[in-house]
Amino acid sequence: MSPIQACEALNLRCRPIFEPSGVRFRVWAPKAKQVRLCFRSSEADDQVHQWIEMLPIGQGYFEVQVADAKTGDRYGYSLNNGPVRPDPCSVWQPDGVHKLSALYDVMSWEWNDTPRPRIALNELSFYELHIGTFTPKGTFDAAIEQLPDLVDLGVTAIEILPVAQFPGGRNWGYDGVHLFAAQNSYGGPDGLRRLINAAHDLGLAVFLDVVLNHFGPEGNYVAEFGPYYSNRYTTPWGPAFNFDDRDCDPVRQFALESIWHWIADFRLDGLRLDAVHAMFDISPQHILAAIKQVADAAAASRGGTATIVVESLMNDVRMVQPTHCGGYALDAEWNEDFHHAWLAFLLGERHGKYMDFGDVVELPIVMEQTFINSGRYSPFRGRRWGAPAGGLPGERFVIGVQNHDHIGNRALGERTGYLLSPAMQRLSASLMLLSPFVPLLFMGEEYGETNPFLFFCSFEDPQLIENVRVGRRRDYDLEGEIPDPQAEESFKASKLNWSWLTDSEGERTRKVYQRLLLARRQWPALQDTSFRQAWLWPNSQLPQILVLNRGDDSSVEKGTLQAFFNLTDLEVQIDFSAKESERFQILFRSESMHRNNEDDLKVSSNRPLRLQGHECLVIDGRLLPRDA
Repeated sequence: MSPIQACEALNLRCRPIFEPSGVRFRVWAPKAKQVRLCFRSSEADDQVHQWIEMLPIGQGYFEVQVADAKTGDRYGYSLNNGPVRPDPCSVWQPDGVHKLSALYDVMSWEWNDTPRPRIALNELSFYELHIGTFTPKGTFDAAIEQLPDLVDLGVTAIEILPVAQFPGGRNWGYDGVHLFAAQNSYGGPDGLRRLINAAHDLGLAVFLDVVLNHFGPEGNYVAEFGPYYSNRYTTPWGPAFNFDDRDCDPVRQFALESIWHWIADFRLDGLRLDAVHAMFDISPQHILAAIKQVADAAAASRGGTATIVVESLMNDVRMVQPTHCGGYALDAEWNEDFHHAWLAFLLGERHGKYMDFGDVVELPIVMEQTFINSGRYSPFRGRRWGAPAGGLPGERFVIGVQNHDHIGNRALGERTGYLLSPAMQRLSASLMLLSPFVPLLFMGEEYGETNPFLFFCSFEDPQLIENVRVGRRRDYDLEGEIPDPQAEESFKASKLNWSWLTDSEGERTRKVYQRLLLARRQWPALQDTSFRQAWLWPNSQLPQILVLNRGDDSSVEKGTLQAFFNLTDLEVQIDFSAKESERFQILFRSESMHRNNEDDLKVSSNRPLRLQGHECLVIDGRLLPRDA
């Protein structure tokens, strides 16, 4: 399907269509013989409803037009004289997941931004945030107040955890059941639009995390309407979407329309697709390839571009390879091997997913070759896992020292700000930001936030609540007492404190992030994400320092740099011979540059380099040869 065909296919859309003569309601309900629209004007009494018969138009769709309908009017659908259900394609659920949907004209909103140039992959730096815990108020509008801090920090994009309408007011977002509707307790669609506008005004790109592998377990009525679920596959969180079985075309259409909705109508710069390894499809065109085509067409319709990033745990570069090579042509994929290798090494943890990692010799491998599990045997999975990255540039892979899963799927939700010393936090930041990959920060890590990020929810069904409590311990092999996910205290404890004192460890850590985020945009050697060399010094048997070369020696104008990461908590001295004593500039020290000491950053020659415990030091040029 070409982008033009993708656009044409969206003419058979399920969202209410605002026309000059009224609003056209359409719903896919192939299981129903009769569908009635329950309609209530926003001016009418809560008990006053109109019941309007909908007409079948083929392929399981029903339709009716209502004159004078407007934004704010409530509606729902009754199938075969059954209970009234909210619209599966609702754009606004002001009263929650179980109540009537509300009309919302996505085309009526005025945008104050102009088409923005796409941020190149090698210039992207993500800041992942959860709206509910990002600020004390936990709303889209409250998040706007913190955006200047992120601009000052130097990230180029915010990545918002899912906001599709979920039950209650507390949730990570992965239990959404209305995939077109922005969460009411956060501020609904208007609040999200204001946040996007504000971010664009400050030069920040906006990405949204979306879930197209499963629906949440509560307030989910799609199975009553049609075969949205697959009979072939299941996911750890419930039935999978029906992307390739009988009657799958409207389900694929549903997913593609949601992509159009966020990219074209809400003017998002890109999406992060959750757990695409659980999006099963054996169709001639995989749903992921179709998503990329529709995203590009949606962005082009408003004069912009779109970037699609996916979370895949498969270590499979088909995600980003072009379609003529059998790939899905997506822009970038997550590389979890970086986090697992680094944290397993630092913390010494070997349980669960970390059992595949922890050996120091893996650190240069992940820097040079991207994946560690690239076809080797995985004890965690009991089988060989992954495939080689095939020389793809680092900008096609997103890494992080921590993210919502890394933290929230620990028993006590401990962040690296709690688990690691300040020096180790700064070393971790340096390794991530000097790597050839696209960095992702999790909110608060830039100043060493110590409040946990726990798993939390606010379901209503008592049995579901108990299942979640039991399931957390079973699914993630968590040890010890786990805070109650349903308790409001778990949610409140997870909010950021947004506090760093002058000349504190938090401020020093933040300065490291600031300096290196700026360096990623200013140092030419960091723009080249293809050339990278890494090794352990003095050797892999007695490793003290991880050495990383960035920048190709054959390109003089781009420059080169060499980064040294002290893997020990002791001071380490690097001596070098006269042949290696060319003059060099010290560009960065993670443990001393915040003191503004000019002796720490000066041209040097014929002297050893000394690194403090867990310090990163960067020089221009090359000091140690690869075979050191």
